[in-house]
Amino acid sequence: MKSEENELLISHLFDAPRDLVFNAWTDPEQLKHWYAPDGCTIEFKSIEVKAGGHFHYVIQDPLHGSCWIVGTYLEILQNEKLVFTMVMSNEAGEAVSSLANGKVEDWPERHVARVSFESIGQRTKMTIHQTVDEEKAKETGAYQSWIKMFNKLNLLVKQTS
Repeated sequence: MKSEENELLISHLFDAPRDLVFNAWTDPEQLKHWYAPDGCTIEFKSIEVKAGGHFHYVIQDPLHGSCWIVGTYLEILQNEKLVFTMVMSNEAGEAVSSLANGKVEDWPERHVARVSFESIGQRTKMTIHQTVDEEKAKETGAYQSWIKMFNKLNLLVKQTS
């Protein structure tokens, strides 16, 4: 699948059924085990997984400090699709400049992630589209972080299947 210009696209094949992979995206208890890069932790200040629901979390990185994010779930189709926004924020949940938070100059202040889930036998193909330039995502390490997180997610869902 080809990505749109200025869009990150990653597909990953999981050794687990689609419902388990989808649930790992929507269950806060499971999210905290995989939704942070290696060596980092995540803590949810709030999360309401429903269309129109919001989330606010911090990823603690021992090398780079805290990274706060707020977002809104725009669309949730059980076991098929998640669409949500992501904005860098402070601890109070107020939007902050991506540039001031260490991102590259053209990093978007708000981006949208679309995650789709497709059954392939007993496995699941998950594809994420994110409105971030893929080259900039590679330059900042965001692309590599997604790959590492998906590897952690694969281990988690294999344990629960």
